[in-house]
Formats: sequence, structure tokens, C-alpha cells
Amino acid sequence: MSLRFGGETLDGARTATGKPRGARRRAGEGKALKIQIVYPKWPKLAKQPEFRLPPHGPVVFAAALSDDVDVTLRDEHVEAIEYDSDADLIAVSATLTCQMPHAWEIADRYRARGKTVIFGGIGTMLHAAETMQHADAVFLGEAEGRIDALIEDFSKGRLRKVYDYSNDYPNMALVKTARRNILARELYNFRGVQMVDLLHASRGCRFNCFPCCTPYLGGRAFRPRPLDRVIEEIDSIDNNRLFIVDNSLAQDDEWLKTLFKEIAPLKKKWISHPIKDDDEILDLAARAGCWYMYQAIVDNSDRIRNRIRRVKERGIGVEGTVILGLDEHDEEYARRAVDFLLEVDLDLAEFTVLTPFPGTPIRERLEREGRILHNEWSHYTGGEVVFRPRQMSVEALRGMYEYAWDAFYASSSKEIRMAKLYLKVLDMEKRDGTYKKVRLAPKRSWG
Repeated sequence: MSLRFGGETLDGARTATGKPRGARRRAGEGKALKIQIVYPKWPKLAKQPEFRLPPHGPVVFAAALSDDVDVTLRDEHVEAIEYDSDADLIAVSATLTCQMPHAWEIADRYRARGKTVIFGGIGTMLHAAETMQHADAVFLGEAEGRIDALIEDFSKGRLRKVYDYSNDYPNMALVKTARRNILARELYNFRGVQMVDLLHASRGCRFNCFPCCTPYLGGRAFRPRPLDRVIEEIDSIDNNRLFIVDNSLAQDDEWLKTLFKEIAPLKKKWISHPIKDDDEILDLAARAGCWYMYQAIVDNSDRIRNRIRRVKERGIGVEGTVILGLDEHDEEYARRAVDFLLEVDLDLAEFTVLTPFPGTPIRERLEREGRILHNEWSHYTGGEVVFRPRQMSVEALRGMYEYAWDAFYASSSKEIRMAKLYLKVLDMEKRDGTYKKVRLAPKRSWG
């Protein structure tokens, strides 16, 4: 599946003041271009503990811009949107499907004030056609080495409607250290505990998991960044706690071993998606500071049981991710799953309902079978039922979801379990002398 819009242009689109879009920038020629990145808030899972992580997409996008561009960020999760911004260009960065309807509303409000609005990010790629109705330009694909073309067109008043680099991936050597100085860092903590900073060491994924849109967005080829650049970025982050957000740390054994060996001397503590179940690799991960990892729990087999045991034996915590509502699931599946998770002493669990996001293999199949209930994207949160299950009613799947969260956390709340993981990382930091007290966050400006 591919979205192509050719060379469609804006064809003289104008601002609310009647001036061609881009005219303000031309009038201010000689001054630094001012871009305000806006990261819209999205509905979190109702059962999740509250936490505020710094966004990744906006700081990576900012790094792809020229150094002379004046960039600011408004992350609506921690700060109010600034609609009276004096920025020349508003760049809406959207990651999730459920984020898009609100992102479109924000864009409409900016455009009503005469602002030029561009869109980018994963969510934009998944909803490009709809986004075009709310944007002066949409950028599809990865920004490194390409965003300058959009900026130049804007400065000359010839902004095109679409800049499509889908499936045209940049040289990974162009990926710079994320521009984290635009973050209001002191706001990203939970009750005085510093949250993690996000970074990536690779893009793309050679796997093609049925609920995942990564192959559609980033391709099926594993695309690692130069390791020296990755280590340089990790070392530059003023935070001891990191989240390596690569789609999988199980794609290239030798690359992974080298990465962990290079990370170890930095004494960072990090979490990640699944790491390959290999003795040498898991040992290296533990020595490199792996704090805990996510693990998809697809069944209650000995394979999963042994994998969790082997990870925990190395002092690495495990947060299980469980998708409910697969075709093979009956109404008793949640009870069996929770019993298994408690038996293997999982540290945390996150339950979601199967959600047919655009660009995923499961979406294509459910569409063919006529089982999609609606495309009200704000409800595509992973916590709501938006398709017709095979072996149960919609109401039964909703009940299964509620049961799983309540039953797993019945004896120990989500907050207590999360606190235990953070106490663990504090102890790790104090043992190796890397612990730092966090600055307390001021009151959020929106109350």
C-alpha cells in the first residue's frame, strides 16, 4: 500500500489576511526562520498510571532542520498550545491515530489566524489524505536531508501541498543527535522522579507482525545508525534514564552485541522493546544497564515462560504487553492470561484491545471481512473495541479488557508496581554513582 500525490501544489493558497502563504517569511528575509512545533495531546489508556514522557518525533525532526532555524516546541501534554505564536511556520508533529482528530482541530485554529501549518510524523503518514484538508503542506517520510526543500519552498512562497518521501529512506548517517534543548525538561517527571529520554539507534524492521504498521512506515530492512553517532548521542543526554525506542533489538546479532559493549561504559540505565533471547546478548544487555524491557505475551507457552525467567534472572525487569481480542481468543482467554502473568511474576503488564490501525496487515484482513465497526480515529486508542471479534461479542471483549487490568493489579496497584521498578533504578544508580536528584516541575501553565 502506498500513498502518492505526485507534484500537487498549493496553487496560490492564501492566509486569512489575504496574503499568499509564505509572504510573511519573504517580508522578514534576513531574519532567522521561526518554527513552532506542536505536539498534540492524545487520550491515554484509562487504566495506565499517569506519566509524562518527552516526545521523540519533534526533537528528531528539529535536529533535521538547519542550525540557523529558531525552533520552539509546545507539547500539549505538559503545556498549553500557544495560538498567538509569532512563529513563521507551525509544524504539527503527530504520532498516533487517536491523536489525529485533535491535531486537525489545532491546525484549523492556527490557519484561521493566518498561520501556515505543515504536518509530519507517523500519524500524518497513516492519515495523509485526511490531513491534507487541514494543512498547507504535509511531509511524508523521514525528514533528514529532505526537509530543507520544504523550508526553501516556504521561504520563496511556493509551498507544495505534499512532500512525499514515503519508501525513500535517507542515509542513516544524516540522522543527527536529537535537539532536546527545545524540551521543557523539568516538566517530564512523575512525583519528583525523572522520566526517561527517548532515542533510537536504528529504523525499519525485518519482522512483519500483524498488528504493527512499522513495515509500512519504515520498511522491512533493518537500517542502523552509525554506532559512533549513537554513542555520541547517548553520552550527550543529560539524563541517566533512557528508552531505546527501536522497533526490535533482535534484528542483527553482531550489531547488537557491539551496541551493548559500547553503551556499557556510559553507565546509563535503559529500557527497550524485546531483546533477542540469547545468552550472550542478554548478559551484555544486563551489563550495559538494561533496566527493564517490554515483552509481547502472545500465549502461555513454555517458550514465553522461559524467556521471562531468563530475562529476570539477569536482574532485568519485564513489562508484558498483551493484546486481547485475537480470532483465537474466547471469552475465558483473559482469565487464563492473567493467571499465567501472575505465575511468572511479571513486573508490569499492559493490556490493549486489538486495534486495526491503518497500514497494518490486520487492518487489511478485517476490512476484507467487513468487521471494522467505524473509523472514528479518536477511539483508536488501544483501549476501545473498534471491530467485531470472531468468538465473542463487542461487549464481552470490553469486559475482558476491564477484567484483565483489574485482576492483574488486584493485589498490587499499577502505581506500586511502577514505583518498585523506579526504586530499582535508583538503587542501580546509587551503586554506580550516577544518581542525580531531579528538579521539581513547576505548575503546568494550563492548570
